[in-house]
Amino acid sequence: MANILVVDDEMGIRELLSEILGDEGHAVTTAENAQQAREMRAQDAPDLVLLDIWMPDTDGVTLLKEWQRDGLLTMPVIMMSGHATIDTAVEATRIGAMNFLEKPIALQKLLKAVQQGLSRGQDAIRPTPLYQARPATAAPQAPEHTHAAPAPSYAATSAPAGIAVATATAAAPAMPSDSHLFGLSFDLPLREARDAFERAYFEHHLIREGGSMTRVAEKTGLERTHLYRKLKQLGVEPGKLSKKG
Repeated sequence: MANILVVDDEMGIRELLSEILGDEGHAVTTAENAQQAREMRAQDAPDLVLLDIWMPDTDGVTLLKEWQRDGLLTMPVIMMSGHATIDTAVEATRIGAMNFLEKPIALQKLLKAVQQGLSRGQDAIRPTPLYQARPATAAPQAPEHTHAAPAPSYAATSAPAGIAVATATAAAPAMPSDSHLFGLSFDLPLREARDAFERAYFEHHLIREGGSMTRVAEKTGLERTHLYRKLKQLGVEPGKLSKKG
């Protein structure tokens, strides 16, 4: 999980990016202008910044220059704009921006740019060794008659919506009765457990409503465009599920 700052004067853009990046497991803070962005940068440096170019008080390129001048450009910055020229994008890259996204921003381009930015940021802060380690001497050999304990074998148990839950068949402590909910293991990482639950949740409503996206949107409280994007992200196919209703 990364801390991402979204700077944009359009509330709809801030909310959409926050929702998308939040679904990816990131912690997102927002700023509607350059002054708010300065204050948030002063409080704590984010892992990555999505910065709009055209803003009413101070434009994104000017703010980028300030951070570069004051030595505050220590995080990857991705510029965003729906009206910027090629020259503006080139200038922002020259100053220190690592990427440029044109609005309306495609979901896959956004996620790819964020992933690349976070990877580059981690490489930048990784410390460089101060000396070259000397080759290690040969380690003593282990006794020939030692045997490693056999690893327990696992078998997949049935779970709803294609969720595979592994359980040990070898001797192991019994799982508590509340460690599973509807076949979903609490031992899964949070993101996997959340995706599995959401997949089962939407499949349930799609089957119940006969695949009607309008009724599912009403039941789940989601706008249809976001519902389509969410189902695609989870790999849920409404057409196949409507036949089960």
